Amino acid sequence: MFNSCNKETEEIIAQATVPTIVLVPTEATPESTNDAATHQAILWVSTMQEDNGLFESSEYSNSVSLYDNALAILLFTAQNDFEKAERTLDYFDARVTTELEHEKGGFYQFRNKQGENARRTWLGDNAWLLIAINNYHHYANNQKYKVMAAALTKWIISLQDSDGGLWGGYDTDGSRIHKITEGVITAFNAVKGYDTFHKNILEYLNTNRWDTTDNVLVAWPENPTYNYALDLHTLGYGILEDYNTNVLENAARYRTTQTATISLNTITGYCFDEDKDVIWLEGTAQMAVAFSTAKKTTESQMLLAEIEKSFISSNLNGNAKGIPYTTNHGTSYGAGVLWDNADLTPALSATIWYVFAKLDFSPFTIQKSKNVPQEERFWLK
Repeated sequence: MFNSCNKETEEIIAQATVPTIVLVPTEATPESTNDAATHQAILWVSTMQEDNGLFESSEYSNSVSLYDNALAILLFTAQNDFEKAERTLDYFDARVTTELEHEKGGFYQFRNKQGENARRTWLGDNAWLLIAINNYHHYANNQKYKVMAAALTKWIISLQDSDGGLWGGYDTDGSRIHKITEGVITAFNAVKGYDTFHKNILEYLNTNRWDTTDNVLVAWPENPTYNYALDLHTLGYGILEDYNTNVLENAARYRTTQTATISLNTITGYCFDEDKDVIWLEGTAQMAVAFSTAKKTTESQMLLAEIEKSFISSNLNGNAKGIPYTTNHGTSYGAGVLWDNADLTPALSATIWYVFAKLDFSPFTIQKSKNVPQEERFWLK
């Protein structure tokens, strides 16, 4: 099955202990909490960093995601807190030879917070780490991790098939993972410049993952029920040059209103897909970033006000708070059921994308201008 979403963490986080939840007062208005909320969200992310530099995905989960750690690097890079970003980058840099370049290659998608029990290499997550390194090099004005960046680039390019698509990485048993649209488009941004590699990706997307009726990237052509996915709207708009902003309006197909499990607040946002059974708060924050990038400030601010209704205070740091992965329990992309705590504990990914929107920061900006020839920009035709 094609999975558009960045993480498949259900089987890992399901064992997490659910702590007692302390709620942020619901009577506080978004206007009165905006600055404090951003600070408290960044503080919560900081709280999740281990001594070895890794970030735990949620409290008491003992789960570390490569994607989440890439987001954390991006967040602290955007804050010019290069020391905190380097602690995580140093962890992976020390493992280029023993992990990234070992056997089939790639950094592992998951491990515990001690860095043990690592498994599966996932294209999308490795591409996100490369995006984080590109941003660090750009804003820190150095090339400290150029060896790791080159090795990641080489591995990502090695996954390209004859049709231009990219294999999704390698599963724990060594089998090759199918082609996943979000990984392919993320890799397009992650690998610098524009050359045959990028041209072939665009040909693949145009031929295999483009809906000419709605002018959107699609996730699962073989299954019409789950052909469309929210993150492909935000990724497409964020990554491809001159992408029509109508793709953001088209995302209304995922818009829904749900009651948050913890606060019982009524929240409006976006689901992973068209079944609209949950609000995916990470994806909703990604939409806020996309609207901000498109200079649709009102739409972005409205989403941020909705997201802020979902804050949960930290049990590790009383001054910090974060955002859960979803408002309520249900399914993720497709029919797969979310892990039990997805709506009960703050999640790194949702919290960081919220902060990105507050900072008006997009991870894709520095590699977005690739000077793609006009005739190869199929999304404009």
